[in-house]
Amino acid sequence: MSDRRSTQLRRAVASSFLGSVIEYYDFLLYATASALVFGKVFFTGLDSWVATIASLGTFTTGYLARPLGGLIFGHFGDRVGRKRMLVLTMVLMGAASFLIGLLPAYRQIGAWAPVGLVLLRVLQGVAVGGEWGGAVLMSAEHATSRRGLCAGFTNAGAPCGMLLSTAALTGTAAAVGESAFLAWGWRIPFLLSIALLVTGLFVRLKVEEPPVFQAVKHDLRRPPLLEVLRDRPRALLLGIGTGLAAFVAQATLTTYVLAYGVQVGFTRQTVLNSITISSAFAVAGIIAWSALSDRIGRRPVVLAGACAMAVFSFVLFPLVDSGSGALLVLALVLGQGVVHPMMFGPLAALYTELFSTRSRYTGVSLGYQLASLGGGLAPLLFAQLRNTGAISATITAFCVLAAFCVLSLRETSRQDLNAVEATPEKEGTH
Repeated sequence: MSDRRSTQLRRAVASSFLGSVIEYYDFLLYATASALVFGKVFFTGLDSWVATIASLGTFTTGYLARPLGGLIFGHFGDRVGRKRMLVLTMVLMGAASFLIGLLPAYRQIGAWAPVGLVLLRVLQGVAVGGEWGGAVLMSAEHATSRRGLCAGFTNAGAPCGMLLSTAALTGTAAAVGESAFLAWGWRIPFLLSIALLVTGLFVRLKVEEPPVFQAVKHDLRRPPLLEVLRDRPRALLLGIGTGLAAFVAQATLTTYVLAYGVQVGFTRQTVLNSITISSAFAVAGIIAWSALSDRIGRRPVVLAGACAMAVFSFVLFPLVDSGSGALLVLALVLGQGVVHPMMFGPLAALYTELFSTRSRYTGVSLGYQLASLGGGLAPLLFAQLRNTGAISATITAFCVLAAFCVLSLRETSRQDLNAVEATPEKEGTH
């Protein structure tokens, strides 16, 4: 690899990782706040558990908007380039998060407060829906080897963003106190997103379009969405089925357990500290499992993760119900730091390898973001079920689906991204 290409690869990986950190800092900051704060600030007067469900409902709207963002930015990312769309998604996310930090509470403007919250959450969803696919492609399409590792850094940005968001909330709460935190302190981490935005844009603007995209950008045959739906519907459906379990597990470990842990008696700070610790392990876990998928393949790693998560789902809640802070940390470190990364880490490269370059941004974004609906709906469903046995069984069912889907895909880790162009789905994806 030439020095220029090596430099661009490093910049692409750094840009994708940092962009993912920023996007998920904002997106998951909302998740944490929806479980702990927004019920009291924007849904005043409701029973505490009902307010939590309503707050988690606004969290879900962000996930519902993600496929829309994937379609919009995916289309133009395949038409005019990955880089331009990634700059737009970063600006959109930063602006939406900053405005959430300025949004008046229910006591000040009444019902307009939750309405404004939902609208800004939708903008966040659209932004993150367009961000992930482009960020993954900037790394994967620049890479000439170790594609799983390079693309995996984008996925590692998600728990790193969670780590920063929970640390920001934790630090703010400790600095200003409980009453001040609920009154105005929770806004500080949202307002700080502007500083992250400036840093991210500085890095992202230095990255060039991937060579594999530049080679086909003038060879546009059909609208990207039509090409995906017509030529690779099986790859799209199996990709969605493979990713659903990872998102259901992720939302359980980072959002539902946060609210559940407080409900069963842990302090908010204890649960936040546990999630912060497990998020640090998740960054390392995602990178490690992604790298391993380059050596032994995507399928074995994801399959092992689905099987392990199916078993772990029945261990998670007894550990949380124990009332022990040490066992709570153990549960989240095992779940978020070890088991979940097995399913989640290799997905970045796996999705990239399922679609041709001309429609890859659209295919990757649509598949991943439709799978992400599992993450948006799971906390809302589980908050209403409130039966840990039923929750564990639901997670297991999604893991069985993931196992079936990944076994139905052929191994893609040795796939030449240029070769995907001429390979019809009936020969190339099973």
